[in-house]
Amino acid sequence: MNIRKSLLALAFGALSFAPSWASQEGSGLAVPQEPGFRGGVVAVSHPLAAEAGAKMLREGGNAIDAAAAIQFALNVVEPEFSGIGGGGFMMVHLAGGQGRTFVVEGREKAPATADTTLFTNPNGSNQGFTPASTSGQAVGVPGTLMVVATAVQRYGRKRLADVMQPAIALAENGFPVNFVLAGDATSSRTNLYQATRDVFRPGGAPVQQGQILKQPDLAKTLRLIAARGPDVFYRGEIAAALVEAQKVFQPDGKPGLMTLQDLADYNIVIREPIRGEYRGYRIAAMSPPSSGGLTMIQALKMVERFPLGDAAAGFGFGKANTLHVMAEAMRIAWSDRAVWMGDEDFVPVPKRGLLHPTYVNERGSLINVATRIPGTVPFGDPWPFEVAQRPGNTQLAAAEPVSYPGGSTTHFSVVDQWGNVVSYTTTIEAGWGTGIMVPGYGFMLNNELTDFNFGFNMHPRFGGPGANDVQGGKRPRSSMTPTILFKGDQPVAAFGSPGGATIINSVYNVLINLVDHGMTIQQAVDAPRISVTTAGNGIAREAGFDPAEIALLQARGHTVGNPGNIGNVNAIFIDLATGRQYGAVDATREGGLIGFESKRNDPHGKKN
Repeated sequence: MNIRKSLLALAFGALSFAPSWASQEGSGLAVPQEPGFRGGVVAVSHPLAAEAGAKMLREGGNAIDAAAAIQFALNVVEPEFSGIGGGGFMMVHLAGGQGRTFVVEGREKAPATADTTLFTNPNGSNQGFTPASTSGQAVGVPGTLMVVATAVQRYGRKRLADVMQPAIALAENGFPVNFVLAGDATSSRTNLYQATRDVFRPGGAPVQQGQILKQPDLAKTLRLIAARGPDVFYRGEIAAALVEAQKVFQPDGKPGLMTLQDLADYNIVIREPIRGEYRGYRIAAMSPPSSGGLTMIQALKMVERFPLGDAAAGFGFGKANTLHVMAEAMRIAWSDRAVWMGDEDFVPVPKRGLLHPTYVNERGSLINVATRIPGTVPFGDPWPFEVAQRPGNTQLAAAEPVSYPGGSTTHFSVVDQWGNVVSYTTTIEAGWGTGIMVPGYGFMLNNELTDFNFGFNMHPRFGGPGANDVQGGKRPRSSMTPTILFKGDQPVAAFGSPGGATIINSVYNVLINLVDHGMTIQQAVDAPRISVTTAGNGIAREAGFDPAEIALLQARGHTVGNPGNIGNVNAIFIDLATGRQYGAVDATREGGLIGFESKRNDPHGKKN
């Protein structure tokens, strides 16, 4: 773990948390002592991507323009985490009279001919994760470019070509490789295919920290898109190269099924977020095909009856009681996630039922402060609480979905001078995705289809296929949880995280830190986190918790893992009393935080 984060975490774990700041007017949340900004803030995992976004704000662009520039720059400087070969969720809050919060959703889709045999062997057994995830069969139809192009065209102030210029310059002129990219370049996935080796293992050795990395093929691709728009990617020469590239495979893997028609048919969706309330704050978080918003809010509602921030009541940050009920709520929510959540364009998802107060109370009543729920938590039945029920009530056994590793991903947050906010989580799934680079075009292809369950599974209510089984055109279930926190109608914070299945729990931890533990945004990000991603036993944790409190957790029946990193949260915060804006970046990556003091008078930052 990064030293700065470890030291802060150790301080939190060893002491009762006692805020030293006083200003909590406006939102009721802790306000940093720093002066803050009024002209916009970007909080990103890489300083060069932060500068790309800041350039847009500096030149009169809004948060949507800045987010687009950041995404393209990340494709260059963090190619292992996200890019135009992947997908993601851009949550947007438009300020002023518009007051709208929505998501531009660009999750990857399965090719039209895919079905539940995608990851099965000829004998009917499921493939291993490694051959499946490093072969073309795992590549979903990418959505990132269409998300960004659509958002800029509809809600930005600049042209697509304008927001791409910083990324084109970085790819063409090169940039110094940082410690994150140098470490990730040693991955076996950079050594599987020749085009990837040529860029990230020149001469056979992984790129080194401080080395200037130029990517002329990627620069060419970005220039093509800037000149011709997204059609060149979805219907033109890049599409043809992409389809050809995903035909490769590793031993025991399979070639990809994607066709030119799959690319031409790809569509983004403007979705409503999942909305909830927690201790007087409103939450907007990602809706299906992500499980993030439903799972996080369900867990929050189950712990709301406990005084998590009250040390006098035996709770407080890092205390065994607090960690125990947080973990139990995660276990319960994850048991429901496994069987009920998927792409709601293909399978009914009981969004109302899962968050219905009676259902949440029923599920939350399983939590006993003194002891762990024994065994594996069974999933519940939210359908009686769903307002618009679907016909049929077939009760069938549900297979236990398999959870695979992944989730390098990136999250960044932006607020502009007008108060528009973007909370954007973007990914190619595992580090380096499939490991496949499109030859001659310089971008990596995702392995997002491995987020589907492997094989055929029964849905407990509607038969088969299961909620997250492979179907042609379906989007695999995600854990990405871009989130905006509101006081009344005003956004006060935006945050999210990478980390595969742990994403949901990183956001859950940070929100509790802000609301229950009175932390400032940077303290909420820096504090050590816990994570539970199954209905069974096992708590992952970061360094910094008091060993005595961990021992108390173990005494209640929890298996607690050794410390490791969980997520990389990048966030913004707005003090409603003063309008000052703040940012926080997670020290587990290099981080880039830039703010502006100046504020112009033109209204709301809408497109000219």
